[in-house]
This record gives sequence, structure tokens and C-alpha cells, in this order.
Amino acid sequence: MSTVIEQPVEARLVAAAPRMPNIPATLHYDRDDPFAVRMTFPAPATLEGVEVCWTFARELLTAGLLGPEGHGDVRVRPYGYDRTVLEFHAPEGTAVVHVRSGEVRRFLKATSELVPTGLEHLQLDLDHELAELMRDA
Repeated sequence: MSTVIEQPVEARLVAAAPRMPNIPATLHYDRDDPFAVRMTFPAPATLEGVEVCWTFARELLTAGLLGPEGHGDVRVRPYGYDRTVLEFHAPEGTAVVHVRSGEVRRFLKATSELVPTGLEHLQLDLDHELAELMRDA
């Protein structure tokens, strides 16, 4: 069984202009980092021309389907019937994207089948992680 889930999603970038271009993005989950999800945008879709990856809590994404969540760099909220808004705040500015809520739900369902919500801690090898920290100290 794979320990990684990657799901392409179609994100719609909300810009000042009336046109809202669709950009490819990928949601990513790894059993080795069970509390986190990543959303990656390819280089052509970013202002910097390099791939951009945001890492945030799986719990934030789950809760953001139901109501506004987040107070930091990443914020998630429902929008209309089947859209979810993700806001990514950085010193350079804010990117706001819409994704289909159904795609997010399908991704979260797959992550829960890999690592059930509430049991993420069972995936962590704290003794190994502590030994690695001590080795590097």
C-alpha cells in the first residue's frame, strides 16, 4: 500500500481582473507527516516562475470545508455550494484560489483511509525522531 497520496485539482486563481484563470495544483499527503497536507502550484502558475508549495494542517483543510478556519499564513473557508477558498498569505502578497469542494472531500477521504483522523500520532516514531535530533546536536 502506498504511503503517499497525490491528487491533481483545478484551482481558480482569484485576481483583481475579472478573468479568473484556472491553474493546475496538486494536493499531497504523506503518511510520514500525518498531520500535514501540501498544496503545490507549478512554476508557470506562480509570479516567481518557480514551483510553490504550501504546507498546512490536514485538520485546517477539513474544518475549512464547513466554515472559515485559519488565522495565519493559510486560511480556508467554504464558498457557495461547491467551492472552497484557500488564501495563502506571504510577505509578497496574498493568493486566493477556489477549488471544488468535492475534490477536496475526495482527497481528505483518501487521506483518512490511509491514516484515520485522530490516529495520526500512531504514525510517528518519536524515539527515532528524538535520536535523530540528539545525533545532530
